[in-house]
Amino acid sequence: MGIPVMILGESASGKSSSLRNFAPDDVGVFNIAGKRLPFRNTLPVANNPSYGTIIATLEKANKKAYVIDDSQYLLCFEMFDRAKEVGYQKFTDMAQHFYSLIQTILRKTPDDVIVYFLHHTELTADGKRKAKTIGKMLDEKLTVEGLFTIVLLCETDGERHWFTTQSDGTTTAKSPIGMFADREIDNDLKAVDTAIREYYEIGGKQE
Repeated sequence: MGIPVMILGESASGKSSSLRNFAPDDVGVFNIAGKRLPFRNTLPVANNPSYGTIIATLEKANKKAYVIDDSQYLLCFEMFDRAKEVGYQKFTDMAQHFYSLIQTILRKTPDDVIVYFLHHTELTADGKRKAKTIGKMLDEKLTVEGLFTIVLLCETDGERHWFTTQSDGTTTAKSPIGMFADREIDNDLKAVDTAIREYYEIGGKQE
């Protein structure tokens, strides 16, 4: 089974720029909002893909790593598309579509494929940072971080950017014991990719 990984962070925290060290052959990028990457590179990008396009690509998986940037827009754009629908069924459908995408990764991609969800954060009423959804109705249907073993938090102080690998009690960051040596690491997603492959002893090179 493939490995879904969540990268959480506010806008401008360095989520997209963390892709900067990937080579074009390393990764495929699903650019949900169609925005430009914040660095010069020639990474292969699919702009404005649908769930169907993403799932069909992952089922073939001719690369070892994929990035969904920004994955919360899959929820947001579907909500806008269905804004005039009344009733609660649409929220169940939205949760099911997101869940089905993750299940595709877990069940239909090879063991050495890693899919990174770059996702915005929001604050709960008690001040905890979590994955942004589209309101309490969807949260009741789906606890997003619960579907991931690895959740890294992208943070910045205005001068440097880093990933937080474990929660301090106010976030949903988490990672397997011993995967990362430090609680704070450089926001280099290629280095994270290498660490995950070494930890699980899975390959990363193209055949």
